[in-house]
Amino acid sequence: MMNPSKPFFHLIIMAVRTVICLVATLTLLSNYALCDEHDHRYNDNDEVVLWMNTVGPYPNHQETYNYYSLPFCRGSKKEISHYHETLGEAILGVELEFSGLDIRFKQGMPETKFCSVHLTEEKYQKFVYAIKNLYSYQMYIDDLPIEGLIGEFKEDEHGTEAYYLYTHKEFSLGYNQDRIVEVNVSLNNQPKLLEPNTNLDFTYSVTWTPSTVRFSDRFDRYLDPTVFKPRIHWFSIINSFMLVVFLIGLVSMILMRTLRKDYARYSRDEFDDIERDMGDDYGWKNVHSDVFRNPQHPLALSVLVGTGYHIAAVAATVIVLAIVAELYTERGSLLNTTIYTYSLLSFVNGYFGGGLYSQFGGRKWIRQMLFSAFMFPSIVCGTAFMINFIALYYHASRAIPFGAMVYIACIGLFINLPLTLAGTIMGRNLRGQANYPCRVSSVPRPIPYKKWYMEPSAIMLLGGILPFGSISIEMYFIFTSFWTFKIYYVYGFMLVVFFIAIAVTVCVDIVCTYILLNGEDHRWQWTSFLTGASTSLYVYLYSFYYFLFKTKMYGLFQTAFYFGHMALFSMALGIMLGAMGYVGTSLFVRKIYSTVKID
Repeated sequence: MMNPSKPFFHLIIMAVRTVICLVATLTLLSNYALCDEHDHRYNDNDEVVLWMNTVGPYPNHQETYNYYSLPFCRGSKKEISHYHETLGEAILGVELEFSGLDIRFKQGMPETKFCSVHLTEEKYQKFVYAIKNLYSYQMYIDDLPIEGLIGEFKEDEHGTEAYYLYTHKEFSLGYNQDRIVEVNVSLNNQPKLLEPNTNLDFTYSVTWTPSTVRFSDRFDRYLDPTVFKPRIHWFSIINSFMLVVFLIGLVSMILMRTLRKDYARYSRDEFDDIERDMGDDYGWKNVHSDVFRNPQHPLALSVLVGTGYHIAAVAATVIVLAIVAELYTERGSLLNTTIYTYSLLSFVNGYFGGGLYSQFGGRKWIRQMLFSAFMFPSIVCGTAFMINFIALYYHASRAIPFGAMVYIACIGLFINLPLTLAGTIMGRNLRGQANYPCRVSSVPRPIPYKKWYMEPSAIMLLGGILPFGSISIEMYFIFTSFWTFKIYYVYGFMLVVFFIAIAVTVCVDIVCTYILLNGEDHRWQWTSFLTGASTSLYVYLYSFYYFLFKTKMYGLFQTAFYFGHMALFSMALGIMLGAMGYVGTSLFVRKIYSTVKID
């Protein structure tokens, strides 16, 4: 491979300078924002802000609307300091608005009326619709969430439905020195019967109680240990670990026993030319002149493998950060971390994808680099854009603001692209040489006839079953967290399952590739990638089961939102496992053919 010309080195320098300037700018901006954010410390009688967030059907907290889309009223207090919304909050549909209630640190408040609503027919119907569909609200005090149903409906002895609205909220706040550590809301007063052309008075009261809960532990009460049961997790991990041991033993047997016999047969001195000509030579050694032939569509494969490396690096980094920093305690922090980590690790995509494309002898490296930088983000943004149209039609808070879209586009253009470019150029220089242990013949060897279950398509489909089995229980917990009100916090288990999934995928890919090569079929590159990627097919099929039997979602918006996001999740998982399977198989193939005596 020829060294790049000097202008390319200037491009690297420019890209690095751009990234440094952008990172410094983002750091300064984040520090500036933090100077204006609340530090969770209060003096006596300081203002405590009650943020009203969203309302939506309780069975599906992903479908949310602005709190004041229902005809609730605000308190009389209008002035408040500016609130900084993060990118993650904007994407997640967090719409915090000041309630107007006057709450002071350590200052109790008796039952007080703060506003009144005249129920016109239109407002009445809105409340009735929300109560019939089990709408719940979400609020925040000092970043602690408050959730509850907005009302209830009953039937009398004649079958007539009556609708009741909770108009009083009693806030019970616990404090430890100068910090708020507990927030509870009770609905002690009787709910008010809804009738058109009547007035509804909304009231609230506040009580303060000293607490021994530490500030660092204040989110523990929101973590539900009955959902993420440690015993089930340990049982799942032990089962998956035994599967890994079995597969590693199987691969070791292939390497140490089966291949050793093949080596002995291929390299023995009495194996003369007449035997070779009569066809006694068979199996994987017969395709040594084709096994390192460039695959079909090398650009697509290099882009997918590079993206798989990228997703794996992002997933591992975010999981470790979630373990260390407990990202679930801040709204949108996990999504923020994922977006910025993905951008800053774009170098990984370019490095491995560009290096692999160079090994394949690819010449259109700029096109490959552009596909690497924008292929996966474009699919994600395109899917989100279509869901966004539906959210806009329903006036849901999940509709992503235009400013957030522009911000993400700027991240892609000014961070992802320069880093991918730098990684591609470095990858082509440092790992762009093929260095295959066997020469590639000019004419490909014909592939012999095989049984249907030995064909690559069958191997691909069957190869994804074991990796899916190793992660299926964790998939249930992740789905439960994302599609219900449960907070996922057992990231240690997730990290273990992450490595188990990769190990199982690599072992299964190696076994499947050995079976394929032993059938004298040299088409292992795409087969190894798609065998690992086929796990995503089973994950997506499992999402159909979860939707039908574990959720209560209905309607166009909820269905599109669910299956759109599950498609993105399954695709990312498939690309990651496919890349890891390809990498492990590539090392295996190089190993077995580097030690064979080739005449």
